[in-house]
Amino acid sequence: MGWGSGTADFPYLIAPLDAIKTRAAADGTTLTTSTTDDASSGASAAKTAETAIVFINSDAGEGYITVEGNGGDRATLDPWHNGNQLVQAVANVNQKTIVVIHSVGPLILEPIVNLPNVIGVIWAGIPGQESGNGLVDVLYGSASPSGKLPYTIAKSVGDYGMGPVGGDDNFPEGLYIDYRHFDKYNIQPRYEFGFGLSYTNFAYSGLATNYFDRSTGSTNNAPGGVSSLYDTVATVTATIENTGSVAGAEVAQLYIGLPSSAPASPPKQLRGFQKVYLGGAAKATVTFNLRRKDLSYWDVGAQKWVVPSGGFGVFVGASSRDIRLQGEL
Repeated sequence: MGWGSGTADFPYLIAPLDAIKTRAAADGTTLTTSTTDDASSGASAAKTAETAIVFINSDAGEGYITVEGNGGDRATLDPWHNGNQLVQAVANVNQKTIVVIHSVGPLILEPIVNLPNVIGVIWAGIPGQESGNGLVDVLYGSASPSGKLPYTIAKSVGDYGMGPVGGDDNFPEGLYIDYRHFDKYNIQPRYEFGFGLSYTNFAYSGLATNYFDRSTGSTNNAPGGVSSLYDTVATVTATIENTGSVAGAEVAQLYIGLPSSAPASPPKQLRGFQKVYLGGAAKATVTFNLRRKDLSYWDVGAQKWVVPSGGFGVFVGASSRDIRLQGEL
């Protein structure tokens, strides 16, 4: 997916349909397909099926190439090729409809996600050469999914608070991009930054913080500022436990809130994440190392990074909105 100077050809590609065919043959499952974007053909194929899997997508690339009316960036946040209508047509005739989405970025899912017959959404993102095999592993339960969204999926385009800009952009949104914008204005997203489900459950406990170096550090210049910006000055630890019987991985996320002495800033900002793989009933400790820069803000007047005085809010959780542990540094 995608186009432009940064693209590369796969050495091979296991397409989703090929992988599903292989698994269906091994299981003795009857597979009926509709390989066009035509909604009526899709509904016809799904009508008598026990389960329907609908694939929709959205693509983008560099602006010097126009693809299907999209000059680089996408023109809308809707699925391409009337994807919403395809899902709606299939879900109208099949009570177990699963939607698989390959997309370069967020889509507005409201037209389909609340349909009563849509029982699951797999956000497959931008797949690699093993696309089909990875998808089949998740669909059939051979592996527990553990991906997390790197952006917020809103309920409407207007919720993002910004849009395409022609010519120069002065970035009036400042720091309030994606989840930081949603947090500031208390907007409820469809799926928040960092969200992702698993076939098991995880519990968080034992938050511990240690701010062991409050000095200003070295003032020697280095790329991006003084060298001490990159010194580790604090740690945050927590315990993650797999409370289910299925092995799986969790991505614990650390967010930091700056003290009130800092200029206006987002309520919390991602400062670390760690993925741990745990068998059923197993637990592990995650450790987040914080650099001096992670606790700083950019002082426009002084033209340097500054560590504000006061206590820092510490938030550890499974997503930007699913905070399990809170403390102070």
